[in-house]
Amino acid sequence: MSTPDADVVDAIGADLRSAGFTTDGVAELLGADAHAALGRGAWWPVLRVTRAASAERQRLAVMVRLLLLGTEESREDVEAAFPSVSLQTLTAHGVLELNGSTVRAVLDIRPHSDGTRDFWVVSDQDAAVRRGPLRHDHVLGIGGASVSLARAVTRNPVGRALDLGTGCGIQALHLDAHCDEIVATDTNERALELAAMTARLNGMSWDLRHGSLFEPVAGERFDLIVSNPPFVVGSGARDYIYRDSGLAGDALCQSLIEQVGDHLLPGGTAHIMANWIVREGHDWQDRVRGWLAGTGLYAWVVQRELADPVSYVSLWLADAGEDLERQAQRGGQWLDWFTEQGIAGIGMGMISLRVPRSGEPPEQILEEITGADEAVTGAEVDAFFARRAYLRDTSDDALLAARLSTAPVFLEAQSLPGPEGWQEVGAAVRRPGGPAAVIGVDEVLRALLAGCRGEVPLGTLIQLLATHHGVDADALAQAALPEVREAIGRGILYQAE
Repeated sequence: MSTPDADVVDAIGADLRSAGFTTDGVAELLGADAHAALGRGAWWPVLRVTRAASAERQRLAVMVRLLLLGTEESREDVEAAFPSVSLQTLTAHGVLELNGSTVRAVLDIRPHSDGTRDFWVVSDQDAAVRRGPLRHDHVLGIGGASVSLARAVTRNPVGRALDLGTGCGIQALHLDAHCDEIVATDTNERALELAAMTARLNGMSWDLRHGSLFEPVAGERFDLIVSNPPFVVGSGARDYIYRDSGLAGDALCQSLIEQVGDHLLPGGTAHIMANWIVREGHDWQDRVRGWLAGTGLYAWVVQRELADPVSYVSLWLADAGEDLERQAQRGGQWLDWFTEQGIAGIGMGMISLRVPRSGEPPEQILEEITGADEAVTGAEVDAFFARRAYLRDTSDDALLAARLSTAPVFLEAQSLPGPEGWQEVGAAVRRPGGPAAVIGVDEVLRALLAGCRGEVPLGTLIQLLATHHGVDADALAQAALPEVREAIGRGILYQAE
């Protein structure tokens, strides 16, 4: 591929813009039902709507079919859709390819939004829209992992940021709004070419560097590091660069975690998507905790999913677009390797790290959070580290003197039918949307949370409850403080301003 010159990229961007090829423009063209179908991978409603588009919307309709669905379009329609750049130029630069009298896209160029701004993201078209297996240096577009990572990154303004394993540049796009300088690296030269095109289309400038792991930034430090690396667990074969690191097992993720602290500035943060091996009879936390040992970093590790070997291998085989016979051969070899290694499952999740203040021992919390409504977000990551710092800095005496407030929560009771009607057997308080933001409560803790309205010191509330229940106040405080700390750690309680 010959990367388009800057003026060619600019001409493409001008045509995309004038045709209304934006997130809102595509949504408006398709309508709610067809647009939702597109998000689910059901494309026939999109074809139906775009084929019936009005004359003034034909340019946009052609772009949607060509770039998002991978359909073949007539030369005349494509030339009309891109009036600022010739078909010959687009094919010469590997954006499109000719097939007789029709044209199809080589690249996937799609609108994307961070909620406030519109972007265009350039990648290779995936196996769902192109026949045959992916090319070795395939550049992945916007996927579930990249969206999850973008959602989990803290968005505080910082100076220097590193996007390690940038691929199509999706993370760098999101970093641009709050980072003064962005360095983006990849081992795949083609990925860097398409990331450069993504940056140019969006009027951005990134320092793009070729190399593996931290080699391209040796000796440099950053305020923020994000990485969605080729984390797929396998024997070390490198069939597809976007997913296979060339290192056996989960060695790549281990290396990332063990080295990232050497490249963070004081107070710096890192967010890494990772997979890890879970062997028979072993706890996943022990493996990841071993990676963290010696890093000196605060850590919040969230396992979002635990996949069995067959499901894991099937996911990645289907993703590559290989034929059934090839999948069976490759899948069998993959499963045999898992068996040899005693691998019972593969954990998948997010690792958030932060440099502690000088002299503080690192606190590292690992937990499994799988609820669909409990996604890890950047705001939650920031709040998590802030809550842990508050708990470290606040003694029991200071906590008893503090005025605490209860966040908006739900009280959830579990009851069973009995001889006297429904009998409550348990209760919990949950903060909606918060990852693992739930604690079990008894009658006393339930009353204590209800009384925390930022008006009365915690110690005074405990004394009132002790009097009401006829128990010793000091004993109740001793019993309640660990529960209060847990509630603070989960964002259910907070100190009122």
